[in-house]
Amino acid sequence: MKYKRILLKLSGEALMGGKSYGIDPETLSVYCEQIKQVVESKVQVAIVIGGGNIFRGLQGAAEGFDRVQGDYMGMLATVINSMALQAELEKQGVATKLLSGLNIDPIAESTSGRKAVDNLNEGKVVIISGGTGNPFFTTDSASALRAVEIHADVLLKGTRVDGVYTADPEKDPTAVKFDRLTFDEAYSKQLKIMDMTAFTLCRENNMPILVFDMNTKGNLFKVVSGENIGTVVSN
Repeated sequence: MKYKRILLKLSGEALMGGKSYGIDPETLSVYCEQIKQVVESKVQVAIVIGGGNIFRGLQGAAEGFDRVQGDYMGMLATVINSMALQAELEKQGVATKLLSGLNIDPIAESTSGRKAVDNLNEGKVVIISGGTGNPFFTTDSASALRAVEIHADVLLKGTRVDGVYTADPEKDPTAVKFDRLTFDEAYSKQLKIMDMTAFTLCRENNMPILVFDMNTKGNLFKVVSGENIGTVVSN
């Protein structure tokens, strides 16, 4: 395996499957099957998942919610998704540990880098919910922070497209895919890979980002094995 310890960032919207809201059980099951396959290959897996399928802080602010209140609601949405992920993984026989950036006993323990690493070393999938625990930060930023904290080999961003393109491939048929990019190239081309806070955190801490299509079954295993799919962004 090319990578021994990964931080997998999943979007909350991905869990909707074909639904317009919430969690699609079939999609959740397929995601967990892919994660289980990687865990059985002795790769340490930590996961951060967004909450956009339930509530998004910025969207709430646009609709009149106080931004801080909205962001905390979004963080709680990530806890719900993380609990669903934990339940399905354990149903499939995968040991897990649910941690949180928010103090949310008895559902999850508060997170720390050391606590996460200890559980990874025990062979558990560590799911880190609750964002950074602070408003004004996205789950992209939380995933970058957690990746750096646990000394991951790579931050894997699982999306519904197969990498980074010159434009949105779902809207522009002439968009061209990149296989590799430096952080500086991504900055100069203004490519929307992650938000600027997350991107800068990865750049400053030499944390490579690999963007790939998580919706194609088996891709997570291929990425961790070192197959040339997706787009790698590094220094």
